[in-house]
Amino acid sequence: MEILDRHYRDLRGIAVHVIGYEREKRQVIFRRTGYPHECMQPVERFTEKFTRIGDAYEPSDATTTNSDKP
Repeated sequence: MEILDRHYRDLRGIAVHVIGYEREKRQVIFRRTGYPHECMQPVERFTEKFTRIGDAYEPSDATTTNSDKP
């Protein structure tokens, strides 16, 4: 497994943490906040349903104290 550290949002706007990619099986491995197990999806399905969040990741339930942040 190739280790990754990336953040994406699903179609409902919920953030997930991508932790790896299984090249042989072509599967993306990710974790959902509050869910105890790793999730997997084929890379084709994942790219259809998830959008990458930039480097400035904030969980969807976070409150922002800096008002000039986008």
